[in-house]
Amino acid sequence: MPSATRILVVEDEPMVAEVVERYLARDGHDVEVVHDGREAMAAFERFAPSLIVLDLMLPGIDGIEICRRIRERSQTPIIMLTARGDEVDKLQGLDVGADDYVTKPFSPRELAARVQAVLRRAGPAWARQGGDDQLLRFNDLLIDLPKRAVENARGPLELTAREFDLLSFLTRHPGQVFTRDQLLDAVWDRTFAGEPGTVTVHMRRLRSKVEADASRPRHLKTVWGVGYKFEP
Repeated sequence: MPSATRILVVEDEPMVAEVVERYLARDGHDVEVVHDGREAMAAFERFAPSLIVLDLMLPGIDGIEICRRIRERSQTPIIMLTARGDEVDKLQGLDVGADDYVTKPFSPRELAARVQAVLRRAGPAWARQGGDDQLLRFNDLLIDLPKRAVENARGPLELTAREFDLLSFLTRHPGQVFTRDQLLDAVWDRTFAGEPGTVTVHMRRLRSKVEADASRPRHLKTVWGVGYKFEP
């Protein structure tokens, strides 16, 4: 990754923050560390990060609220750090817009690899892998794969990197049914130790943006007892 890639680390445990900063800086990232939620929002505006590593439990303003506020103005990728093993806490982070999560205690190398994977998916290098002029149109839904842009009858849609990955994967396999485990393997990093509920949360958020009526989806269908499919 080029040195211009900026990572904002929001972590209130000094030792954890120091280790994360050291590993990410070693990979060539420009890293800024802040220690509470109030500092995080100011740093986000000033630093304009390419990716945010955000602790769930923070003094002042917690990580869930920080993630919610950032999502109101930006689709910058967010990796959530949580010391909790409860799936509800992880899914709550995903539900407000986090792209990924890592549970403490974690390996710094694992986190650094996860950062690289999320940046690769969100960045222009990943976008060019699909070709120069790949446009997918399904009625009023238009997906520009190289530009990672999506729009429908209401106009451009603001999708997170992971939401776009999920949508583009399903649209490139129209009519094919995938289990949640298959989607975890295909869309998330293969080392991602996520629960199938992660897919459910992302699908719910994706429907709320793509579908005219999320309760009666036209394209993103549930196949009960099996998984999901995209209907052209």
